[in-house]
Amino acid sequence: MSGRGDGETRSARPGRGDFRAARGGGRGRTSRDEVQTIGRLGGGSGRFGGAGASGGSRGAARPAGGSRGSGASGSAGNPFKTSRQPLRDPDFYDENYTDERDTTEVPGGDRLQKVLAQAGVASRRACEEMIGDGRVSVDGQTVRRFGARVDPAKQIIRVDGKRIPTSSETVYYALNKPIGVVSTMDDPDGRPCLNDYVQDLAPRLFHVGRLDTETEGLLLLTNDGELAHRLTHPSYGVQKKYWAKVPGPVARDLHKVLRKGVELEDGLAKVDEFRVVQEHGQQALVEVILHEGRKHIVRRLMETVGHRVIDLARIEFGPVKLGRLKPGTIRTLTVQEIGDLYAAVGL
Repeated sequence: MSGRGDGETRSARPGRGDFRAARGGGRGRTSRDEVQTIGRLGGGSGRFGGAGASGGSRGAARPAGGSRGSGASGSAGNPFKTSRQPLRDPDFYDENYTDERDTTEVPGGDRLQKVLAQAGVASRRACEEMIGDGRVSVDGQTVRRFGARVDPAKQIIRVDGKRIPTSSETVYYALNKPIGVVSTMDDPDGRPCLNDYVQDLAPRLFHVGRLDTETEGLLLLTNDGELAHRLTHPSYGVQKKYWAKVPGPVARDLHKVLRKGVELEDGLAKVDEFRVVQEHGQQALVEVILHEGRKHIVRRLMETVGHRVIDLARIEFGPVKLGRLKPGTIRTLTVQEIGDLYAAVGL
């Protein structure tokens, strides 16, 4: 009986006739042939091939023509050690269905829900629910495993499509720069400068763009060099909003003139939006939105069209708003604001 079973295992792949013969034969032989055939159709005589040879010798489970360590029992013959997609029942899977292989795991890394919680996204429990709902991605790949480990310093993590600042080394601040402060980290003439406000916060901070000494308002500071570069480069089109106090009255069609463009000494300059916020007596408060960063651009534009700027303040930088931040005070940007800044420049 043992020798016969061994010979059957080493025979060629059964055809349809063998299945019919198996159904018409004895009960014991039918069981052996059917199970052995299923094992072969599954991609080789691995563990399932051996299980199918119940009642025969242990050698019947091995592939033909070799020992257990031969090439026939290696990765090419094992359906669980192959890069090909496994066979699937078409009643439950679409024809083009493929498994998404998770390549985000970092052995010894931090747990994903912990990283999200430390970044200020939500509580750890709420972050676990976000992961389970498929709202979190790592390096562009959706991760649903609660125990997933990641490297927050090297991998890009997003929640609902927005990037999350997960590195503990990067910082992001908003400063309401007062009038009279120079937009540099150091001033050889000893004038008040930005370093006076951030020297105790973090080393090597960049100021994102500049504001004139006589201009107050929102200024961003960070040590994220790539983000700072993109925010200030005009090709990314990040808008800045200013409020300017000018002599009135303001002509109704001035917004058309400024949007069409005004010729300055260094080339054509135009605004993205312009409107009159309010007029009072011989003064007016106007709103100017543009994405250019040329020196004194708002002052020169308004003076060219006959409205010398009396006071000027920047109240928005992209998605970040000045709000109620008092002059000379600084605050940390929220996770939402940082994510919006990343999105604005395609990071």
